[in-house]
Amino acid sequence: MPPRMKNLYKAETVPAMIKEFSYSNPMEVPRLVKVSLNIGLGEATQNARALDGATGDLATITGQRPVITRAKRSIAQFRLRAGMPIGAMVTLRGDRMYYFLDKLINATLPRIRDFRGVQRDAFDGRGNYNLGMREQIIFPDIEYDKVDKIRGMEIAIVTSAKTDEEARRLLELLGMPFTKT
Repeated sequence: MPPRMKNLYKAETVPAMIKEFSYSNPMEVPRLVKVSLNIGLGEATQNARALDGATGDLATITGQRPVITRAKRSIAQFRLRAGMPIGAMVTLRGDRMYYFLDKLINATLPRIRDFRGVQRDAFDGRGNYNLGMREQIIFPDIEYDKVDKIRGMEIAIVTSAKTDEEARRLLELLGMPFTKT
């Protein structure tokens, strides 16, 4: 069964975007390309177990095994050598991306205390949206008792939109709760 958000995109978002931006062809309508989740772990240089906890949390949240990111160059002040593990990331595409976004928008974001919406201006100028989370425990998949440390993460939603305005409208039609301004 295809993801609910993919059906929403095809049935409602594409016709609304064609009408609003007067595209001549449905293939011109911006679409979601990928979603990347990243956890930076500066503490991994001293604590090797931090990497295991972060990769376990990312795997639980996304259903996909994370890739360990490594330092590109040495920085003496941070006691960091090139090749040391300093983070974990996951890139979601296809159905997994739609399932994750559905879970993020409909189950995770509403769990944040005093949530009023996500920032409207966190676009990068090329139609990609970046969202920072302060703690991984807001995801319903994470068991609070098994978390070793509260960690933040970055979520990058990459679209094929040419402008931020098109990307914002695409995400609004998919249900992203932007703040009212």
